Amino acid sequence: MRDFNYSKIKEKKWDLEILGLVAAIYKEAGKQEMYLKQRPEELEKLVEIAKIQSTEASNAIEGIVTTNSRIRQLVEEKTVPRNRDEQEIIGYRDVLNIIHESFDAIPITQNYILQLHKILYSYMENSMAGRTKNVQNYISATYPDGHSETLFTPLAPYETPEALDKICEEYNRVIGNAEIDPLIIIPVFIHDFLCIHPFNDGNGRMSRLLTTLLLYRNGFYVGKYISLEAKIEKNKDFYYASLRQAQTGWYENDEDKLPFIKYILGTILSAYRDFGERFALVEEKLSALDTVRRACLNKIGRFTKQDIRELCPSLGLSSIEGALRKLVLSGELKREGKGKNTYYYRLG
Repeated sequence: MRDFNYSKIKEKKWDLEILGLVAAIYKEAGKQEMYLKQRPEELEKLVEIAKIQSTEASNAIEGIVTTNSRIRQLVEEKTVPRNRDEQEIIGYRDVLNIIHESFDAIPITQNYILQLHKILYSYMENSMAGRTKNVQNYISATYPDGHSETLFTPLAPYETPEALDKICEEYNRVIGNAEIDPLIIIPVFIHDFLCIHPFNDGNGRMSRLLTTLLLYRNGFYVGKYISLEAKIEKNKDFYYASLRQAQTGWYENDEDKLPFIKYILGTILSAYRDFGERFALVEEKLSALDTVRRACLNKIGRFTKQDIRELCPSLGLSSIEGALRKLVLSGELKREGKGKNTYYYRLG
């Protein structure tokens, strides 16, 4: 089995892009802390939006889907699952809620990771829930044109428990000793987790849940307000490409982790900047019409009512709908489509 020694990462010379991303994230995290002190109640509305998006997007990456209205009802616990996909969706919801509420009481150990995996499958019959894999698995990608390919062959089942223990031990050691910046070691840990691929099923979703957990435990709370999973889902091809690049040479301890680290850091930074934009709209005391107008000015190309809702957490749905109607009537926006397929775009 390959060696795991996270202290060796200290010897790595990081390029300017990595250093710039880390510095920018710390700057944005500091801003967020200040914002939350100023308008905590209004920004709390972003939490529910992010939960819905995270649950929907992380499952969608794995091909687990339902309608938008069902997703909202399931996340808000206003309905019960109708099928296997919806059972998996509410399992994700429950794990995400536990992380939101108790991240500081969830140590990074194999036992806790297995418990979270068991909860992920708590609404369905899965004999391997909460247990490491018992068959060889493969990391594959499915592309928009429908074709799929094997990207990587993970560790064998018999090697998996020891490897999972080892990466947890190494992560806790270097974090506890403050040897390596958390923003560097978190992507490294997640990358190794994905290369081990410890479960028969649910590895991708668990990796994204663990990313959120690790960020929270290190003081980076952006995923609570802006969905990291939704950002990954929108750039799924880049996600797979960075993972594939970083996996070459993994068994020989000769992999280049930089592509995956850059991808994760870029995703985190993008989420922080989205948070800053949304706070700017909340901060200014504008009318509903002006708030929606400002939000529309932030959009390029076609956008939906839901896009504007995410930018205007202080407004109710009826206020947003009314403002959009007025902007269409005034000639500032063009509306296309009907029902769920309604889109808007700016005319000037």
